[in-house]
Amino acid sequence: MVEKWLGAKGIGYDKVNLDQNPERQAEALRLSGALTVPVTVVTKHDDTQEVVVGYNLAKLAPAVA
Repeated sequence: MVEKWLGAKGIGYDKVNLDQNPERQAEALRLSGALTVPVTVVTKHDDTQEVVVGYNLAKLAPAVA
């Protein structure tokens, strides 16, 4: 659902499948505090990051604005 929403908004993203890249699981856990997916990491223009766990439009929409 996150991919579909980002695509509909014309927002580019890189997808990392944790099943295919198990070495990235530790990174997802460090960023989100859980192994719940999806974990969306939005990097702002000032290089700060905002992490959104799950399909949470209330957090995702302002994070990408």
